[in-house]
Amino acid sequence: MQLPSKAAQRRLTMAAAAAVLFTGAAVTTGVFFASGPANAQISVPSVTPFSFADLVEAVSPAVVSIRVRSEVASQVTGPGGGQFEFEFPDLPQGHPLERFFREFQDQFGNQQNEEGRPQRPRFAQAVGSGFIISADGFVVTNNHVISEADEVIVIMDDGEERTATVVGADERTDLALLKIESATALPYVEFSDEEARVGDWVVAVGNPFGLGGTVTAGIVSARGRDIDANAYDDFIQIDAAVNRGNSGGPAFNVSGQVVGVNTAIFSPNGGSIGIAFAIPAVTVKAVIEDLMDDGSVTRGFLGVSIQDVTDDIAASVGLAEARGSLVTEPRPDSPAQKAGILSGDVILKINGEPIDDSRDLSRTIAAMDPGSVVEITLWRDNAEANISVTLAELSDEVALSQESAAEKPEPAKPEPQATSTGLTLVPNEDGDGAVIAEIDPDSIAAEKGFQTGDVILEANNTQISSAAEFEAAVEAVLDGGRTTILVKVNRGGEVRFVGLPLSAS
Repeated sequence: MQLPSKAAQRRLTMAAAAAVLFTGAAVTTGVFFASGPANAQISVPSVTPFSFADLVEAVSPAVVSIRVRSEVASQVTGPGGGQFEFEFPDLPQGHPLERFFREFQDQFGNQQNEEGRPQRPRFAQAVGSGFIISADGFVVTNNHVISEADEVIVIMDDGEERTATVVGADERTDLALLKIESATALPYVEFSDEEARVGDWVVAVGNPFGLGGTVTAGIVSARGRDIDANAYDDFIQIDAAVNRGNSGGPAFNVSGQVVGVNTAIFSPNGGSIGIAFAIPAVTVKAVIEDLMDDGSVTRGFLGVSIQDVTDDIAASVGLAEARGSLVTEPRPDSPAQKAGILSGDVILKINGEPIDDSRDLSRTIAAMDPGSVVEITLWRDNAEANISVTLAELSDEVALSQESAAEKPEPAKPEPQATSTGLTLVPNEDGDGAVIAEIDPDSIAAEKGFQTGDVILEANNTQISSAAEFEAAVEAVLDGGRTTILVKVNRGGEVRFVGLPLSAS
């Protein structure tokens, strides 16, 4: 068989490259070696690259810019000419100090301009983005966009300005719901019922740097990102360009449905470097439904301090794999404490659904209604156990009873004692446990991050107060066939568990 000429081979290669470049195009192309003369001209169909134009044209009328106006504290000129902030305190009429503060305010002239006339209050303005989710004018945005607002203006896609009120906001998820006054028959968009997958296209529309409607596109780079914004972090990471002013704007899928609310960026210079974070639609829908109902968000409350289960911790408690959430302390008078959950328990499941880590537990409990009875599967003493707990409501300020320590007579200071783990311990004169006085720098304990001054409260789920008691716990672990001991440590008031590998020698 006669092979194609070199020129024909080059044309075939270019045709194949075109087929790859325009994946997702309106016309699907391929390369076929049809029978015929070796020098026959290759015919390449006309190809139109994928375009977001129709999508953007459809959704843009529902994407808005948000301008907020807030009054800032007046600058008061002090006797030495310095400037400092002064806000008139909120005093009831007739309060004895009312006259004093008014005279103080008048004396330093913060309410007068150079001509002696009253000075107008000063205002600050900020901009953000949002999107309409109902024909009667409900708008979703970020809480940080409107948190300090005295006035909220929604700017429609056609430039029309509409006054809006704040229906409610949720600081924990950084979401807020606005209502455009006297709105009817507005264009709106819907949330996606399907979670975005890594690799899916996303289109971000918003108001970066106050420029107005701006569109960028990219893909979902990752899911489940934790950026330490709050206890419920579960962000979608996207590489569509997002900048200041995009906050609160939507990220759309190719069907024009909202898959996330753009909230934060990772940037060393304040501009987009292709790493942005959006709140997933499933979270947004749940929060917005609560806000629409009564302007606030209610969450279930278990009442435990928790940490992730590491491989060392899993080995120390007999778990086959590092999973679940380890309870460091149940809070006093909390649902967890009342139900019998103990420090050192590992929560494995909620209502039969596996718990991956501490953040998964926080999100799962928060999504449940206060008053709900949940079945908790936990790991205790090398076996699973089930406990029923009635959840309370998570409030902004959870009151915790703090019992004052009883005064104790001054004891004789004991000598530090070394242990087989490289830790030198001394009984804690200020309370429970044993204090780490020294650490062998070549020991595994030093490698695992133990520090002098740490207070060891428990070892192998047994309270200890001396090096001898610690060594007894180590021997019990080794006699039981395990090679890692679970150590409960207090460092500066923060209680954590650490899995400490042991030497069997």
